[in-house]
Amino acid sequence: MRARRGAMALLLVAGSIGLAACAGNPNTGSIQSTAPTPTKTQEEPMKAELTWQEAKVQAQAMELEIAALIPKDAVISIDQKKKGMLLSCNKAQHKWKGSTTITVAEGTNIEPMVKDIEAHYQGGLFGVRNRLDIRGSYEVQMIARSGSGENYIVAEGLAPNQIDIDSGSPCFTLPEGIYAGGDF
Repeated sequence: MRARRGAMALLLVAGSIGLAACAGNPNTGSIQSTAPTPTKTQEEPMKAELTWQEAKVQAQAMELEIAALIPKDAVISIDQKKKGMLLSCNKAQHKWKGSTTITVAEGTNIEPMVKDIEAHYQGGLFGVRNRLDIRGSYEVQMIARSGSGENYIVAEGLAPNQIDIDSGSPCFTLPEGIYAGGDF
């Protein structure tokens, strides 16, 4: 009796795995492997692990790239925070979190600018989505399609005439002995 139950359980598990494999890609109905093939590896060399400093530089550069999309005649100032903090991506990795604030001329309609940024990044390296925040302001979130954890949020700031860009770098492994708390 016990052997029979074990065999039935094994059949159920095998059947479930088979059904999951048959489901494959919902867009094509086929099964696609995510494991790198020798051809893929030769075409796309594996990237070395980022340091926290490199991750910070990358996130800050992207903040400024986004800020550059705001029409220059509307910009009063761009204030990029020099320091940020580390947040956990998972048990082993962290990401650098920072922000840039753009002050725009009084009376500037911010929502169309945020929508222009959204349109600029549609279909590219980032998945782009939007929502209305708790105040009813239009907000855009961009998440790297690579799965690296890199993300950016662009929205009207809490203060009048401001646009905030919040950034999250790609995930990285912090070297042993480095405390993840404090400013980075």
